[in-house]
Amino acid sequence: MMSLRACASSLLVPFLIALVAAAANSAEIRDYAKRVDIGGGRKMYCECRGAGSPTVVLVGGLRASGEEWNNADRPDRAVFPKIAEFTRVCAYDRPGTPIDDKPSRSDPAPQPTTAGNAVADLHALLSAAGEAGPYVLVGHSYGGLIVRIYAGAYPGDVSGLVLIDALSDGLRDAESPEQWVIQRRLIEGDVRQSLAEYPALERIDVDRSLDQVREAPPLRSLPLVILSADRPWGPRVRSMVAEGKLPADIPPDFGFITDAAQEKAQEKLAKLAPNAEHITNTNSGHDVHKEQPQLVIDSIRKIVQAVRSRKGQPPL
Repeated sequence: MMSLRACASSLLVPFLIALVAAAANSAEIRDYAKRVDIGGGRKMYCECRGAGSPTVVLVGGLRASGEEWNNADRPDRAVFPKIAEFTRVCAYDRPGTPIDDKPSRSDPAPQPTTAGNAVADLHALLSAAGEAGPYVLVGHSYGGLIVRIYAGAYPGDVSGLVLIDALSDGLRDAESPEQWVIQRRLIEGDVRQSLAEYPALERIDVDRSLDQVREAPPLRSLPLVILSADRPWGPRVRSMVAEGKLPADIPPDFGFITDAAQEKAQEKLAKLAPNAEHITNTNSGHDVHKEQPQLVIDSIRKIVQAVRSRKGQPPL
């Protein structure tokens, strides 16, 4: 006859096996790449990987899908998978952000849109996906507007920011009205042919989006890193005008005007929070996350570590 101890052991073994299997399944489900129902009859594509707090949310530039964060000079250096090695990370597709010649993985939305609309979508997406804050928001270019507005609208959900050569209202402030008309055209881009092929393409009301970031509540004190491109636009724009790659009415020296205005705008961003770190020696053009991914990874790691230290959590 089996002893009580032996009986207990025989019951305990399958119970432990079941627990291990459940934990494995839970971990497997936790990493996902799927379309999430955000309400209103729309779904948005989101991919999340890794574990740990805070969750890093990667927000790309205009017409950039979540796949942007998987691209680098070498795949093994890409931002998304590297962040997943030390904390939870999510990337997503805004409506109208295609991948090569394929349409966006997120359902279309009315265009042109605004940064404020993008904030509402991102909040709905993170809530519907069950991705709890606090978040470290990382915004590149137009994504910088989105994360700034989000941090002002939901201060309790945001614990840190990384701005990567971010578009800002300071750029408009640093240019004359006549210069800004040209700059706005360059930001929006000539997308007539693309729209003919893909009418749902993301477009933005630049001025309204800049007004929205100015109207948003100011950022509370939080860890902040600003990465600014240091490769000048001036020579490149002059060359593109000469080669007919930009409209002929764009002044050949307009890239130099942009460089000067962007330098002022980036300096202004560095004043958004006390003790913000402004990195200007990036050895990169506008797409710092692709050209110098390790610099972006290190900056995100620094903010994640600062957030964990504030909460008394163990270091990375």
